[in-house]
Amino acid sequence: MKKAKQNREDTDLRSHYDFSGGVRGKYADRFSGGCTVVVLDPDVAKVFPDAGSVNETLRRVIEARGARSSNQ
Repeated sequence: MKKAKQNREDTDLRSHYDFSGGVRGKYADRFSGGCTVVVLDPDVAKVFPDAGSVNETLRRVIEARGARSSNQ
């Protein structure tokens, strides 16, 4: 099945957007190979200044619960 061609007027992009300096996949390798992206609710995100603090807290919770990795 062929994709229907979109008219320029049908897209949400406006003429003032300039992607001429853009690089496709610039940050893609950050998320490859074992990285899971999790979206925090705003109230939770306020408590954690960065990814390291989230990971540290989660590791402490896992340790306190005595939980094991699913790989073990």
